[in-house]
Amino acid sequence: MTQIKSLLLLPLIALFFIQCGSSKKQKADTITVDQNTWELVWSDEFDTDGLPDTSKWNYDTRGNTYGWGNNEKQWYTVADPDNAYIRDGILTITAIKEPTENKDYSSARLTTKNKGDWQYCKVEVRAQMPTGKGTWPAIWMLSTHNSYGNWPKSGEIDIMEHVGYDPDTVHSTVHTEFFNHTIGTQVGKEIYQPTATTDFHVYSMEWDANEIRSYVDGQQYFSFKNNGEGPGAWPFDQPFHLILNLAVGGGWGGKHGIDDSLFPHQYHIDYVRIYQKELTGK
Repeated sequence: MTQIKSLLLLPLIALFFIQCGSSKKQKADTITVDQNTWELVWSDEFDTDGLPDTSKWNYDTRGNTYGWGNNEKQWYTVADPDNAYIRDGILTITAIKEPTENKDYSSARLTTKNKGDWQYCKVEVRAQMPTGKGTWPAIWMLSTHNSYGNWPKSGEIDIMEHVGYDPDTVHSTVHTEFFNHTIGTQVGKEIYQPTATTDFHVYSMEWDANEIRSYVDGQQYFSFKNNGEGPGAWPFDQPFHLILNLAVGGGWGGKHGIDDSLFPHQYHIDYVRIYQKELTGK
C-alpha cells in the first residue's frame, strides 16, 4: 500500500513543481472580476528580435515639424533600429542626441491606430522608465476617429507619464473639452514609484462606460467617473488606440532643461496586453 501511495503521489509532486516554476513572462489570458471576465483580445510579447511588428504598430511622425504642440525637441523616426528595436523579449525605444532633420534629438513614437482600436478595455504594459532630466516617456490613448472634434474634444487617456526631472513619480490623467490643462481644469493623480527607472513595473488602466481607473502593479491610484454631462466631460464612448513614445524636452518634460550628458536614453517595454470584458452569466 505504501508503494502504491508513493506512485500515486508522483504525478501530484510533478504537477506542483510545474505550477511553481517561474519564467520571465507569466501570461494571463483571462482575469475574472465580479460577474465579468477580462478576455485577452490583443497583445505583443515582443518575442521576435528586430523592428516592431508593422501588423500591430505604426510609426507616428505627423507632428515632427511643429514639436507636437508641446515644444518637444525630438524627431520621431520610421523603422530605424537605433530608435525602436526588439531584442531578447524587450522593445526598447531609444532617444539619441543627434541632429535629425531640424531637431537635435531622435526617438520613436509607436501607435496601434487602425491596427488595434478598442472601446472599453483593460490595458496592461510592463515597462521600465529611462533616467535623465529632459525625458518624457508615456503610455497613453487617443480617439481613433475624433468623433467629437480635435483635441481635447475627443479625449485623451494618459495611462502613465513620467518626466525625468521627477524620477520617483508616475502620473495618470485624462483630457476632455471640459477638463484639460489649457484651461486649468486637468484631472489626474500621481503616485510615488521610487524604482520606476531601475525596475520593471506593470502600468494598467481599466475603462468601462462609467469609469476609468489607473494602477501600478495592481494598486489603484486614480479614477475618473462619467458624470453624465455628455461628451464635453466624457468623450470616452468611442474607440481609442494605444501610443508608446519617448519624447525629449517639451513644456512638461523639458520644464527643468535637458541633461545632454546622459544620452542616449532607453525606455524598455516587456509586453503590451489588451483585455475586454465578456459577461460570464454566472
